[in-house]
This record gives sequence, structure tokens and C-alpha cells, in this order.
Amino acid sequence: MSKSGTCVAIGIFDGVHAGHQELLKKASEFGRVVVLTFYPHPTTIFAPERTPMQLLPIADRIAQLKAHGADEVVVIDFTREFAALTADEFIDQILIQKLSATHVIVGENFTFGHKAEGTANYLQSMAKGFKTTIIKLSENRGNPISSTRIRGLIFDGEVARAKELLTRNHYLVGPVVHGEKRGRTIGYPTANIGLDDLACIPADGVYAGWLTVENIKWAAAISIGTNPTFPGIRGRQVEAYALDQIGLELYDKIATVEFTARLRDTLKFDSLDSLLVQMKADCDQAAELTGFTRINLDQ
Repeated sequence: MSKSGTCVAIGIFDGVHAGHQELLKKASEFGRVVVLTFYPHPTTIFAPERTPMQLLPIADRIAQLKAHGADEVVVIDFTREFAALTADEFIDQILIQKLSATHVIVGENFTFGHKAEGTANYLQSMAKGFKTTIIKLSENRGNPISSTRIRGLIFDGEVARAKELLTRNHYLVGPVVHGEKRGRTIGYPTANIGLDDLACIPADGVYAGWLTVENIKWAAAISIGTNPTFPGIRGRQVEAYALDQIGLELYDKIATVEFTARLRDTLKFDSLDSLLVQMKADCDQAAELTGFTRINLDQ
């Protein structure tokens, strides 16, 4: 089998999950791998109310694609003008003229061109100087691996299951913003993360995971919710407490919060004392799950 030429792998590739990774591995058999992806998501143009949450910001998507075998990533600005290209215009202008494809690889449900008139089978039927390989969706536990399925797991708080399909922890990225600063007064200073509207936020609850800022990584207990124990109305917040860390100055710095396991639901406590007892238990459990040895402040 010849490996000369350019193999173009086409798709959204949100999450760069296990199925995407398998497609990229297959693409590498046919030559230099160029990934063609699109941003923003096509539904942003045609049905903005149905735009899916992002598993990865676009910069991280590109980095993950390269980490899993892409030699180059080409991001098409998905506009109405681009969407108006016919299937044949897409083939001629993008695959042949722009990318000089000698091989194209797509998933079995891939569609392209105006009103999605082109299909994977149509692409395979074209004799325009490149061959096409169609990849069947990979499965996990009897169900196809898809970005939609992974989002559903995350929305349900099943971050450990999502990790199986992503092959990495799901994470969120954003600046550390000012919150109510209540955590400082009760001994659990948290980093409150500012997030994009399309961030794929897990279900409300408490999680074990990691907080990374400026390449320093701490084991963390992470809370998602509205802090119902305290009076007042507030929006959902994602707050990470770096276990046993004191005096961290993180405001306005970019933070990455990774989720490894869900510990419990968000609860409303009758008193601050009962909340603090539970928070200690949460932190102990998060430490155990991340392999972190806690400081014994009682000695």
C-alpha cells in the first residue's frame, strides 16, 4: 500500500475522542495526514438554538488532532457562503485545488455540500484523482462513540465514563474570576472559573479532579452549582479548591479544571458546620482518588 500523497480526514472532530483517534490512525496509512475541520459548528449558522456545547475549544481541538497524528490541521470558517457550495464545488475547490488530496477518509455519516447533498458514498463514487475510505463509527459497550454521546454523559455527571470515550479527562478552560470570596473565610479558597457560553459543563455536584494554572497542577475538589446553602440568587458556578493550598493568587490567570470522578450531588445544608464536615469528607475523597497526600492540620 502506497503512503505517498496527502490523506485528508474530514469532520468536526469535537473532543477528538477514541473514534476520531481511530480514524486518524487509519489515515496515517495513506500518506501525510491533513485534517479538515470546521469552525464554528455548522448548526451555529442554520439552527443557532441547537448549537452543541463544545467538548474542546478550537485551539485545543487543533492541538489534540496534532497529538493524535495530524501533520496539518486546516480550519474552514463555516459561513453561509461556504455552506452554499455544492458537493461538486466542495470536492473541486477544497479537496482538489486547496488540499491536493490523493486520499480522503470520512466517517460513515459524513455529509457535505449545499443542504448536505453530498454523502460519504457519493464522495467514494467520484473518480477525481483521489480514493475515499469510509470508516464505520467505533463502538464502546455496544454503542457508537460520538461527541453527542459524550456530551450526554458529561451533562449527566458521568465524567469517568466520558473519560473512557475521550481517552482523557474532560476539562474546562477559562480565566479565574472574582466570586463572592466566601471560600476564603471558611478555609476553602476556591478558583471561580469564567467560562464560554458553549463550555460543556458537567451536572451540578462535587467532583474530584485537577486544577492547573501556569503549568502548575494541583489535586482539587470541584463544585458545580449555585451554592444553595447560602442565601441569595446566583448563577451556576464552577469552583475548584486546590487541596491544602494556601495563599494562591490566581485571579485573571487562565485555569484548566479536569474532572476525574463525581463524588456527590449538590446539597443544601442546614448549617455551616454541617457543610464544613461534608467539605472535609469531599476533599479527603478527592485526595484519595487523585493520589494526593493531605496535610494533617490537626497535628
